[in-house]
Amino acid sequence: MSSEAMIQGSVKERIDRWISHYPADQKVSAVMPALRIVQEENGGYLTTELMNEVAAYLDMRPIAVYEVATFYSMYEHKPVGKHKLALCTNISCMLRGSDEILEYLEKKLGVHVGEVTEDGLFSIKKVECLGACGGAPAMMVGKDYYENLTEASVDELLEALAK
Repeated sequence: MSSEAMIQGSVKERIDRWISHYPADQKVSAVMPALRIVQEENGGYLTTELMNEVAAYLDMRPIAVYEVATFYSMYEHKPVGKHKLALCTNISCMLRGSDEILEYLEKKLGVHVGEVTEDGLFSIKKVECLGACGGAPAMMVGKDYYENLTEASVDELLEALAK
């Protein structure tokens, strides 16, 4: 889908629903959900053209949209796998073995952080914190959390996601 055509139809309706949650003069407050919606519609990542379209639609300066899109780790700027494996590498997870889980994932999938498997199913991303310290090491896939990871539980998860 071209960036000129992205914010129309159901995409426009979804963004407009978020805009309606804010005072009329504060539609810029919908920038985060607008970016999420556009990213989802574009196969999981943002382009400069799409961020510019969001900026125009929300009457924002493009740099303000870029700042949001580059600050938060949920926005991607290059293609990702169908299943983005977001592995926490903060202190609690690191102390409980996230480095070893990361090494295992890279070996098992044959890709490194930021890369996509040949079949397009998986990509790996290191994130600073998932807020799941009590279940460290933790990983988020889509909206689901997976905690107390082991090589065996990673194998089970990957097998289930591949189906």
